[in-house]
Amino acid sequence: MYCTHGGSQEIDLIIEREDGRILPVEVKFKTAIDDDDTKYLRWLRSKLGDQVLDLVVISNGPGAYRDHNGVAIVPAALLGP
Repeated sequence: MYCTHGGSQEIDLIIEREDGRILPVEVKFKTAIDDDDTKYLRWLRSKLGDQVLDLVVISNGPGAYRDHNGVAIVPAALLGP
């Protein structure tokens, strides 16, 4: 988990590649994801720019899609049995 000093921003998981680029991931146990659920992912992208590969939220939703901010919303069911 990534958390800023004071806890004002928090991201559940950050995966880092060998080249230093990252994939931040939020896990939300809800079916409808909104801008509030992705705000810290978008904040991190605004700070790190091209170092961020993509933004991902894992949810309980029925299907995968990209929201209007380009964040990938992925149902946990697609990750395996």
